[in-house]
Amino acid sequence: MASFAQWIEGARPRTLPNAVAPVIAGTGAAAWLGEAVWWKALLALLVSLALIVGVNYANDYSDGIRGTDDVRSGPLRLVGSKVASPRAVLTAALVSLTVGAAAGLALAIVSQPWLIAIGAVCIAGAWLYTGGSKPYGYRGFGEIAVFVFFGLVAVLGTQYTQAMRVDWVGVLLAVAIGSLSSAVLVANNLRDIPTDSESGKITLAVRLGDARTRVLFQVLLVVAFVAALALIAATPWAAAGLLALPPALRAAAPVRRGLGGKDLIPVLRDTGLTMLVLSVAVALALALS
Repeated sequence: MASFAQWIEGARPRTLPNAVAPVIAGTGAAAWLGEAVWWKALLALLVSLALIVGVNYANDYSDGIRGTDDVRSGPLRLVGSKVASPRAVLTAALVSLTVGAAAGLALAIVSQPWLIAIGAVCIAGAWLYTGGSKPYGYRGFGEIAVFVFFGLVAVLGTQYTQAMRVDWVGVLLAVAIGSLSSAVLVANNLRDIPTDSESGKITLAVRLGDARTRVLFQVLLVVAFVAALALIAATPWAAAGLLALPPALRAAAPVRRGLGGKDLIPVLRDTGLTMLVLSVAVALALALS
């Protein structure tokens, strides 16, 4: 039986900023339109957190039963390390995804019922990332999915459910957060290139190779800051997004230096911190302006 601490580690807490930052950013975009609704923001946060925990456990289960996680240099994987049974991890994934689906259903009903279809696509995307007979995460499409689901859908969905419309401010925030979310996955897959190549998991990092994956990571950071700073056109206070520059530079340092393996684990933390600081700073700027 896995301990409580191991279950927490298996949920991959370093990825939680991918769930929190889009809701903060989307709520800031709604506030810019004068339409922020706190209880809808909390409901959207529950959806986002439940989905990312669900996809993490689902990924642990699917990779574990395929043997992909038998040898790895990253954080604990429950099935791969055999501290939890595949059935237990699958159950945890299904419970998390069910919670996300229920919260999403409630949010759609009080906003626009057609959003239920978007939610269904999100649930399917969470499972098919590494689940099913042809998981798209094994074919190099993981980063695109993260950009869409935890960038465009999460940010604009949060803005829309509160303001009942989206605007260019929300789109730029979605691009910024989506780029940083993708950067987290790029860093994770950069670390796992040797083991993924051996196990047949053809991620985008495996396709690009080590050197070009490092370039991609840094490009995503630049795109995120360019999109965020473009919001100065809405309010000069959006320059507060530069507060996220120190953790971004700290995240990029090991990547630029060519480090690998466990030395890349802090990159996930610092990229997530960059995402949180950027979302909070810009959302507050938009709300206060």
